[in-house]
Amino acid sequence: MKTKPIVSLGIIAVALGLAYAPLPGLSRTITVVAGTELQEPLTALREKFQQKNPDIMLELKFQGSQDVVNRYLDDKNDFKPTVLIPANGELLVEMNARWKAQNNADAFYDSPRPVAKTLLVAIAWNDRGKVLFPDNTFRWERLEQAMQTGNWSAIGGQPDWGNFDFLMTDPERSNSGQITMTLWSQNKLGNSPITPANLGQPTVQSLFSLVHKSVYQPPRSTDVLLQEFISRGPNDADVATVYESIALYRWQQSGANQGKPYQIYYLNPTIETVSTAVIARRQVDRSTADAARKFLDFLTQPEQQAVFVQYGFRPVVGNIDLKSVPNSPWNQNVPGAQMAPPGQVAQTPNTQTLEEIKRLWSRSQ
Repeated sequence: MKTKPIVSLGIIAVALGLAYAPLPGLSRTITVVAGTELQEPLTALREKFQQKNPDIMLELKFQGSQDVVNRYLDDKNDFKPTVLIPANGELLVEMNARWKAQNNADAFYDSPRPVAKTLLVAIAWNDRGKVLFPDNTFRWERLEQAMQTGNWSAIGGQPDWGNFDFLMTDPERSNSGQITMTLWSQNKLGNSPITPANLGQPTVQSLFSLVHKSVYQPPRSTDVLLQEFISRGPNDADVATVYESIALYRWQQSGANQGKPYQIYYLNPTIETVSTAVIARRQVDRSTADAARKFLDFLTQPEQQAVFVQYGFRPVVGNIDLKSVPNSPWNQNVPGAQMAPPGQVAQTPNTQTLEEIKRLWSRSQ
């Protein structure tokens, strides 16, 4: 008789365990394909998400943002994406339009959802930056002059600095390369609004030709570019355009590798790029889409937005003070970093303009 309560408690414990343990038949795997600029924060958040959602397995893949779109549309991945997060939402507009033209249906389950945002900035090694931007202000004209002359001694640098080397990503594969050429073209046109029509002007075509000849084998993604910039150092990599987020996050690494870190320069105007997520429809059933929604809800909660801040991103929701977040890069005295960027912050160009940027790059020699 005395054993009955023990048996009953055992039955209750087993029942509770079954109630809360994930059932194999109900578990879901979601595959997230994101731009490489999100690799560190998403990897850091994966374990936390799976602890909160033990019935959802999370697989992460990273590609250049244009590759996220192209490889999905052309079905060139060796996996089946559930969530797509390129560096800006305009790429998803392009993607949905191309999908509709091919399939006469929407590519996504829901409307796109912003996840995190950042800005395009320039970086330069301290001594190079002092020569190229003596008033501590980034100028496209000085960058173009350096490319035209080809070496540092012609623009006031030390003779042993050798050739001038500028790095940017491939505009046919990466968002940051596309907006670099957008802003540079806009400056060339006297800061007139950029349209596909005025991109055809001879001055812009000459600019594309100069940059294309000067930038050797541009990387496919911004994070790859910055790691190359740091490892190559001065004389092989002098100035680059990258996202503010990874420039902040990898700043300490630049000091460790090269003995002295780079400086950040804000562009005026610059372009804000918003990493934006969608749930794909192809081979994604409704229960898997529901699991993906939980992941996107998770990413946009203030606690996770603070993690993005730790990796140099700016939050898309919540009133988060950038300096109040533990381990915030805005507390590390990064040279040139500013919480309130100077100058104008513009939105990402529309799909037609980005398409023309890619076309001009592919045809320039």
